[in-house]
Amino acid sequence: MKRIALFLCAAALLMAACDKEEPKPDPNDGNDYVPTYPSVAEVIYDAVTDIDGNHYDAVQIGEQIWMAANLRTTRYANGDTIPSGTDSDTLPRLYAVSQTDNIYFGYLYNWYAVMHGEASSADNPSGVQGVCPDGWHVPSDAEWTQLMEFCSTQADYVCSGPEATIAKALAAGFGWQSSDAECAVGNGLSHNNNTGFSALPAGFFPGTETSFGVYASFWSA
Repeated sequence: MKRIALFLCAAALLMAACDKEEPKPDPNDGNDYVPTYPSVAEVIYDAVTDIDGNHYDAVQIGEQIWMAANLRTTRYANGDTIPSGTDSDTLPRLYAVSQTDNIYFGYLYNWYAVMHGEASSADNPSGVQGVCPDGWHVPSDAEWTQLMEFCSTQADYVCSGPEATIAKALAAGFGWQSSDAECAVGNGLSHNNNTGFSALPAGFFPGTETSFGVYASFWSA
């Protein structure tokens, strides 16, 4: 089954965070994406530039550093083009979600595009560059687990509703479908994104576009 998902990269090294306020983005204004972060987020502005010239901020969460925007490169760091389309279950493909501008939501990448021929890794850090820019890597399950476990210990990141959840602390403050459920990502968007991770709901592609506005689905190494 074709499954194409969002992607962020992680950094192996820690860097100092800057303290700066930015205006809130308007996803309908057609201008360059200007992200916004709460004061509790540890932001590293303009932390990385991919081979296509796209700039990304990063955030430090615990002892990890993550890109604060979905990847939107069309080439690997070595200059090779990542083919677009959905016509293969075994070859690298990227896909631009038709419902939005990729400057906000990035591209969806299939597994083969993400890994770029490298073997899977359970290490922390994974050591797999894959589709990531130079100096960054595809996070392993262990790295995702470290992120979740750290967030679960921080009062600023936990929403204490019917059950303690961390999704709101990881989700961007726009783009999500509205919800009345307490601690749901779509309930009170202005209270989202304390980590600065800025996850956006571009959905995924299991043969057709699905769950845009509802889910963010990420790969691991």
